Amino acid sequence: MPENEPNQNEMNLPPAEEENKVLEPEKLPEEEIPLAENLPVEPEEEKKQKPAKKVKGPVVWSSLLLITFIVSAVCGVFLTMVPADTCGIQDPKENEKTEENSFNFSTNNKKKGDVAWIKVYGVISQDSNSGPFSAPSGASAIAKKIRDAGEDKNVKAIVLDINSPGGTVASVQNIYSEILNAKKKKKVVALFRDVAASGGFYIAMAADQIVAEPGTITGSVGVIMQAGNVEGLFEKIGVKITPITSGKYKDIGSAYRPMTDEEKALLQDMVDDTYSQFFAAVKAGRPNVTEENLREYTDGRVFTGQRAYNLGFIDKLGGEDDALKLAGELAGIKDPKIISSKSDNLREFLFSVGSSMDNKSVVKQLESMATPSVAYLWIQ
Repeated sequence: MPENEPNQNEMNLPPAEEENKVLEPEKLPEEEIPLAENLPVEPEEEKKQKPAKKVKGPVVWSSLLLITFIVSAVCGVFLTMVPADTCGIQDPKENEKTEENSFNFSTNNKKKGDVAWIKVYGVISQDSNSGPFSAPSGASAIAKKIRDAGEDKNVKAIVLDINSPGGTVASVQNIYSEILNAKKKKKVVALFRDVAASGGFYIAMAADQIVAEPGTITGSVGVIMQAGNVEGLFEKIGVKITPITSGKYKDIGSAYRPMTDEEKALLQDMVDDTYSQFFAAVKAGRPNVTEENLREYTDGRVFTGQRAYNLGFIDKLGGEDDALKLAGELAGIKDPKIISSKSDNLREFLFSVGSSMDNKSVVKQLESMATPSVAYLWIQ
């Protein structure tokens, strides 16, 4: 067969199949294909100014954590982020350290000091605040702090920061007893601020030593009982109270009628007995004070820190640094540091608002007028 003669099979192929065999895939017209050169180009400045897409996840979690922290602060519950142990295995020694760090004066149970600084501010009484923002600052709360400090192995000494005119008898004696118990294990130093009178002076008698500023107002060793009388006010507004009692002394000290001489004598005897307990505590706590000075300056009078130092009622003149240094010397600490918790600052701020609102309420004022109480309290 001649070389230029076409193959019969190729000649018999249909025209469409032959075209498909040689043609490439069909292409769109050029005008329908968007070329990169024809696309609009954003200026570089607009690209930079274009805000990035917001990630909602981290924002939501941050908000939840913030809300949780605020709620926990108000409720007095704090969350601590602790890294997980490797493979869930914990060293038994770590458990012992955790038990030792049960006293919550430090942050995240990591001790940063060795001196517990406990404040006793304001009138000392049992906590009766009922609001959600009220601080647990009554005598029971203070006594618990002292008790916890006495049991904590990391606490070497205790400083009682006192700025109080005193308080009710039982509440003062509750704190006094806890200080005596803590003193069996720790060294205790009392620091007098502006005022440490009556019950504030009483609780300091349980301390090992006392520090005060020269201008501190202290003393007021004595007992006071006040019974209000609103009989005249009730007559003006047309209110009359008719008590029904099981005995003639059951409503003794009532604010709705005058007090009889016989009732006054009974209450005076109770006040004198309560005073003898105060005097005994001062005599036991300040053995270096002479009997003459002890009798003369325990008649309810107030005096300065300088006079108290001269008489032997306090041991040293000074402030915070002096009290801390003295606590370190008594406990054998070279560089004493205060155990503190920064997380308490928010609680103190929030609770201060609620506590002040509770104390200023009309109900509280009426209760204090209608109910007489025996107190180691200096009345200005």
